[in-house]
Amino acid sequence: MVTRAQIVEEARTWLGTPYRHQGRLKGVACDCAGLVIGVARALSLKAEDVEGYTRRADGSLAGHCDARMERIAPEHAQAGDVVLFHWNNSPVHLAILTGPDSIIHAFAINRFVCEHRIDEKWRRQIVRYYSIPGVE
Repeated sequence: MVTRAQIVEEARTWLGTPYRHQGRLKGVACDCAGLVIGVARALSLKAEDVEGYTRRADGSLAGHCDARMERIAPEHAQAGDVVLFHWNNSPVHLAILTGPDSIIHAFAINRFVCEHRIDEKWRRQIVRYYSIPGVE
């Protein structure tokens, strides 16, 4: 079994990786889904990828997450779990919790993988929490 601490530790090795839509390579380029998939794969977890998605919100991300991860209640979310965010009422962004009030994610606006605090603005954008299968 993989621990939540291992998820966070591996995610932090991706810090500074440039953002690129559909990127999947640590240190080269990744997007938010690529970070989650890359971290899972680095720890030998089953991580089914989704390819060919657009940068425009089409509402499909929540369905992909529901099919591949276990949805959990907000009060049960812990470091190592995945957070789904919405922009303009459409679920479009993923991050990995690194603590109760912090995330790591490949963020297009920052142009790289970064870690920061979840402030109230970010908290209002949270749609769902997930645990990655195989993580205890």
